[in-house]
Amino acid sequence: MPAKLIVFDWDGTLCDSTAKICLALQRGADEVGLSVLTGDQIQNIIGLGLPEAIRALYPSIAQPQLESLQLAYTEHYAADISPNQLFPDALETLDVLRDRGHLLAVATSKSRYGLSRVLTDLGMQEYFDASRCADETRSKPDPLMLNELLSEQGVHRQDAVMVGDTEYDMEMARRADVRCIAVDFGAHSIERLTPYKPIACLSELGELLHL
Repeated sequence: MPAKLIVFDWDGTLCDSTAKICLALQRGADEVGLSVLTGDQIQNIIGLGLPEAIRALYPSIAQPQLESLQLAYTEHYAADISPNQLFPDALETLDVLRDRGHLLAVATSKSRYGLSRVLTDLGMQEYFDASRCADETRSKPDPLMLNELLSEQGVHRQDAVMVGDTEYDMEMARRADVRCIAVDFGAHSIERLTPYKPIACLSELGELLHL
């Protein structure tokens, strides 16, 4: 059944931002006096909301230090002036999907400020029919983010699909009873995503057009 609504994760799915996220968190941790973790360790939690990600990385962290790290991460990420880069074929794929009449949405662990900033930088403010950010609802893998998008767009869950690069995307889709598609070029290895039985595993976004 063709999908009326296609929901994309942002970081690691549409935008090649994994390294940028890892570096900002490493710099933030060093600034607030926490142990600096490896990129591989940080990639494990990409996809969670920022407070949930920090607690997963530093389980014994106190609330004041967590808030300090949130602020430091946000500042370091914003200070990184390297351009936001979409994955190859991302923009072309979105253009074709829009021309075919699909509704497009974003479900992301970014804050609303962070998503609005990157969409503005890329000139993509009008590309998506809807979006949900982690500071507006519950963090992935809770299904609320996805359920809210379905309700807002008036789309039945059988007429939607979630495209993502992490276990949290796949689990959110499973819990919302929405089909999922995995990509193998993001934060989590494809071996971690296939147990969720995605209907397809993509090596590049353009493959979505042939499903």
